Amino acid sequence: MSLLDIKNLSVEFQTAHGLFRAVDGVDLEIDQGEMVAIVGESGSGKSVSMLALMGLLPWTANITADCMLFDGIDLLSISKKERRQIIGKDISMIFQEPMTSLNPCFTVGYQIMEVIKEHLGGTKKELEKRAIELLGLVGIPAPETRLRAFPHQMSGGMNQRVMIAMMIACNPRLLIADEPTTALDVTIQAQILELLGELQKEKGMALVLITHDMGVVAETAEVVNVQYAGQQVERQDVVGLFDKPQHPYTYALLNALPERATSKRLPSIPGVVPGLLDRPTGCLFNPRCQFATDKCRKEAPDHSSKVLCHYPLVDGKPTNNHPGVSASDVSVSGGTA
Repeated sequence: MSLLDIKNLSVEFQTAHGLFRAVDGVDLEIDQGEMVAIVGESGSGKSVSMLALMGLLPWTANITADCMLFDGIDLLSISKKERRQIIGKDISMIFQEPMTSLNPCFTVGYQIMEVIKEHLGGTKKELEKRAIELLGLVGIPAPETRLRAFPHQMSGGMNQRVMIAMMIACNPRLLIADEPTTALDVTIQAQILELLGELQKEKGMALVLITHDMGVVAETAEVVNVQYAGQQVERQDVVGLFDKPQHPYTYALLNALPERATSKRLPSIPGVVPGLLDRPTGCLFNPRCQFATDKCRKEAPDHSSKVLCHYPLVDGKPTNNHPGVSASDVSVSGGTA
């Protein structure tokens, strides 16, 4: 049995302009010790999906799913009290912005100890000892001194390490990292990702990595979920995804990588992810898809299919049999896929 099993997750918000479905029929399955990446542009519903799992969305959100099981426990049917015993202890989440996630009014040591006290208990001396151990574990020098520092007295990279220490304090079985390297410089990004990988292997945690950086995915993940406009368009193991993408969106994301460029001009995906007021009929990706047909513009793909596309790519590229592809498309695609 999978550690986490989510089927057909949808999240809707009531807005002044009508009902907006931010997440639409997303599935996620992860085993103990596995690392899964969720990728897609901003507005793809990556963070909202995981906030729904954590129970951290506002009351205005309407969350539905065929199942949301963690270690066999249905998170949608248990009480709020029972759920609070799991969230923060067995399931933890590292948020995008450490400077806004940490409380500026309390020391970092107090905030780490608060998490441990809530879920595991202990004396003040025991809590302080554990907090020092955690700060040392995530690579913060002089942890005894840093314990009494406030977030504003530390750099963004250090605060992100504090967030990681806080989230692994109770030895979670599932850790969700939501863009953990946002706003950090390249050197610190590499250090944070290396730290997460080491902790995941050392503690045997399952890790969900939310990112839009395909380079990070290639180096870290085992399985990749690709989301677009709230929908899951493709799921593959990382080698298969990079070698033979099946959805045109995945194909376009990979072609936009600098190392795959075959000309001086870097390929890009035209347009933006649709919102509430500019949602197209048919396939949501059709206005930006270079292979779209009339069928794509009129009919939505079947959600039960493995790839959310009327015409999935074959061996990582479109074929002559694809109605939206010309001979030049096939020749160009073959050189970049």
